[in-house]
Amino acid sequence: MASVRVRRTSIDPRALLCVSRPPVKMSVSGMKKQLHKANQLLNEKLMGAEGTKLEEDFLKMQRSTAVIHSLLTELLPKTTEFLQPNPADRRKLNLLNTMSRIRGQGKSVGYPQTEGILGDCMLQYGQALGAASEFGGALLGMGETLHQVAQARDALGVNVKCTFIDPLQDLHDTELKEIKYQLKKVNSQRLDFDYKKRRSGKIPAGELQQAWRKFVTSKELAERSMFVLLQNDVDHLRILAALVTALLDFHCSAHHILLGLHGNMQARLTAASNKPERRFRPGKIRIRSEPNGRCVGFFHQPPVTVSSADSKLVLDQPCCRATYSFHPNQEGELDFSEGDIIVLTKQVDVNWYEGTLGSQSGLFPVCYVDVLVPLPLP
Repeated sequence: MASVRVRRTSIDPRALLCVSRPPVKMSVSGMKKQLHKANQLLNEKLMGAEGTKLEEDFLKMQRSTAVIHSLLTELLPKTTEFLQPNPADRRKLNLLNTMSRIRGQGKSVGYPQTEGILGDCMLQYGQALGAASEFGGALLGMGETLHQVAQARDALGVNVKCTFIDPLQDLHDTELKEIKYQLKKVNSQRLDFDYKKRRSGKIPAGELQQAWRKFVTSKELAERSMFVLLQNDVDHLRILAALVTALLDFHCSAHHILLGLHGNMQARLTAASNKPERRFRPGKIRIRSEPNGRCVGFFHQPPVTVSSADSKLVLDQPCCRATYSFHPNQEGELDFSEGDIIVLTKQVDVNWYEGTLGSQSGLFPVCYVDVLVPLPLP
């Protein structure tokens, strides 16, 4: 079997360096171009050299685009602050969600809504008082209702993020970012063209024409992008309308939840008002003597009595008790004495009620009565 001889060839290391490095001519050319632009910019800023003027329509669109960019830069974090007002809770939430993503946990931690925190407090002390207590039962009911409002606010946050924050963030990160890059390129091409125009006698005419074409092309691209952004009012209005819809849905849901709570509280208030009034009587202390001469005291609690007048009173409609006697001086006002129970008809303003006592009706001052069963919400 014939042996195969491999011929070894030596490679010059300097050849590898030449292959791996970019051509020196390109880097020097790019450096010179940047220096020329910087020279033109300094001449315009310090020496008062006049550059190529852009059209007023282009400058107007540029200003409007800058306003939209500033708007989104400020609006997006303020919307997050609106949904999550507490900065400490926001930082903690971001940290916990980041740790969950690192650990591969899909479920994220929710923001602690203020209604939920208040509801937890009421549930805790409502359970301590017990459901047998009217006040404790009311605390339990209100705590559960506030938790429902907190869930509605969580749904608001998700809805606003999907329909308002994310589209605006996408607009900020795509269209506006691209326009910003194109405007930067327009300014760069303008400086290059103005420098070559200022040195037109020393620059070949072909280079000057090429610089002009690059400037015009970049300007047209930026102008078209800004025009599309500024003319797209329909999509921008649709995003704003989505925010309004999300807020309206939340407030309607919260109104429905709280309306149920209000009815529950009115029923509890009526039931508590119809309970017989218990009057306190101090206990008597009796002393007895033991054989060793020591005296031992013990407390005897007498039975609690109920006022017969109040036990017959059934408060099944809005009413109040007169804390002072009122004798009107003008027609249309209601005359009553201290202790009278007046049926409330409506509240005229912050100072006057309208009500009936027996067969008479009229106006009377708010400060003269103590409301037992309030008027329903309008």
